[in-house]
Amino acid sequence: MLSFDNWNALTEHTETMRGRIRFHMERGVRFVDLSAQIAEDVVIGAGTVILPGVILQSGTVIGKNCTIGPNTLIVESTVGDSATINQSQVLNSIIGDGTSVGPFAHIRNHSEVGANCRVGNFVEVKKSQMGDGSKSAHLSYIGDTEMGRDVNIGCGTITVNYDGVHKNRTYIGDRAFIGCNSNLVAPISVGKDTLVAAGSTVVEPVPDGALVIARSRQVTKQNRAHDIFEKKGKK
Repeated sequence: MLSFDNWNALTEHTETMRGRIRFHMERGVRFVDLSAQIAEDVVIGAGTVILPGVILQSGTVIGKNCTIGPNTLIVESTVGDSATINQSQVLNSIIGDGTSVGPFAHIRNHSEVGANCRVGNFVEVKKSQMGDGSKSAHLSYIGDTEMGRDVNIGCGTITVNYDGVHKNRTYIGDRAFIGCNSNLVAPISVGKDTLVAAGSTVVEPVPDGALVIARSRQVTKQNRAHDIFEKKGKK
């Protein structure tokens, strides 16, 4: 993190950042304002737009025609062409061409997200690989996972990778559909073309093409809600 003890140091840093922004603008990068913080060795492709509040730290490479920001931190990472990183953090990872990240996503620990993927709002990807075309649109944790192509991860899905002692891996095959609010308890393998029903906690391997339903059966008791509310004094 940057810190400054005096006005002169802050002024010098500001002029340095302006110089780096000017350097990239001369090579076809578009900046909305002067708020970006860019390390000296950062590479940015032509046609990319840098929005306010972007921090690009050392070792970062941004492709052509991307949209980065607002309020985005990228550290020692590679972002492919035509990607979007919106209000998110990407740390020591690779983002493929045409992939959309954010808002409020967190990708870290040497993860690799393929081309034309979607990592949506409040999704964390840690030390994982996502194949081309795979999507996790919102509110999920993908940790220590190897995921194939065109996988759909439903809202609220968790790869349960930690048993209290060891981190364990999850394998998800091509075109698998993981329903909302599912838990995949690692170590576990979910095959290709599978369907995991919403609300399932999966603890055994799933073969290719299988449907998995791992949840309690619903019990509905008519008119019981009124009785319970009445006992609690709720009107």
